[in-house]
Amino acid sequence: MARNTQVAADAAAPPITQILARYVATHPSKGWSDAVDHEGLRTFLNWVGCAVGAARHEAARAALAAVRMLEPAPQSTILGTSEKVDMASAALVNGITSHTFDFDDTHLRTVIHPAGPVASALLALAEVTGASGRALLDALVIGVDVECRIGNMMYPDHYDRGWHITGSTGVLGAAAACARLLGLDERHTAWALGIAASQPIGMREQFGTMTKPFHPGAAARAGLTSALLAKHGFTASAKALEAPRGYAQVVSTKCDWSEVTGELGERFEISFNTYKPFACGIVIHPTIDAATRLRAEGVQPADVERVELRVHPLVLELTGRKEPQDGLQGKFSVYQGFALGLVFGRAGESEYTDAIVRREDIVALRRKVQASADAAIDEAAADVTVRLRDGTRKHVFVEHAIGSLARPMSDADLEAKFHALAEPVIGAKRAQALVESCWNLARAGDVRALCEGARA
Repeated sequence: MARNTQVAADAAAPPITQILARYVATHPSKGWSDAVDHEGLRTFLNWVGCAVGAARHEAARAALAAVRMLEPAPQSTILGTSEKVDMASAALVNGITSHTFDFDDTHLRTVIHPAGPVASALLALAEVTGASGRALLDALVIGVDVECRIGNMMYPDHYDRGWHITGSTGVLGAAAACARLLGLDERHTAWALGIAASQPIGMREQFGTMTKPFHPGAAARAGLTSALLAKHGFTASAKALEAPRGYAQVVSTKCDWSEVTGELGERFEISFNTYKPFACGIVIHPTIDAATRLRAEGVQPADVERVELRVHPLVLELTGRKEPQDGLQGKFSVYQGFALGLVFGRAGESEYTDAIVRREDIVALRRKVQASADAAIDEAAADVTVRLRDGTRKHVFVEHAIGSLARPMSDADLEAKFHALAEPVIGAKRAQALVESCWNLARAGDVRALCEGARA
């Protein structure tokens, strides 16, 4: 009976591997609106800033030390350093650094961080091939589209099973993007997707450790490798994505094929990308936003007696750490997020340090937060009531946090974020030049100059 069910499922599934291969290989250059193109540039700018900013983090040092043992050829740049390694290793390390601060872009519907796997693979490959900025931007938009459409198809069931969806879908987005940049035809692109489909990467168990940012880096490396294998004739199943024992039906109980095929080539998922003002898990952002509003209203941490926080159950599932022990764990604590927002009025990377997580006033404040799960509250919202020592009550409800689609970061906001991340690594003058190179990506005849500008 089970085998008959699998045959029926196979018959019902559209040939999405072939559909996506045709789309990746044949969609025209800049076959979308100026608004979509601009969102691609915003995505790229934000990704570069995050990758450069984390170049000196201990996770980056560890990853670079590991790949050096492979004695790699100096092909592609590790952003924010003077190092060049082979392109696969560059995709890995830049993917790691772009996600290390948990400050990268987010496709809110699926909580995928799209640029990490896709842009990391693309820039490493483009530096070797001497690709134009236009070609890179085309591949970025298309790769993100493939990645997020597959995420839409499976979310939330796939995520609920424990997959880190950025890695598990990012490998397909990276493969699609690199196949596009290499100019592969439909047949070879389908092989690239098929090879990538056998490499879903990342488990949510790793959140709060260095292995979480490893996921987009590993997805970038695997996707790039998949495209290179396919280019040279390495074959894969023509139904690798949709078959009963293929990618989608193995890693998810939900497979809404229409999410992949609907308006393909007309609606682009990069249009729904968002950018973080706070360097932590996206579900904490409404709570931090609420805390910053309370601070602006004059609420002082010393006057707080109790904080009543109501959030969607997923928030506590993902970020319910009451006693984080270091900065990395603090990024997965909604309690820590509230404390940072009220004390500092912000929650950038400089606030997520080991020292601040252990500060007595921060610990005391976060212990006053009583968080409860309420399924009636949206994942993107937070309801906060603060009781002060004098008996006053202050209430804030955040329906959409700053940085969301409803309250997006402006281009100027993104530039300010970029400078805050990059200047400590490459200096103010070079950071500004790199910002300009990112905005002018589509006009660049060769991306190698941009890569050179991102070196420390």
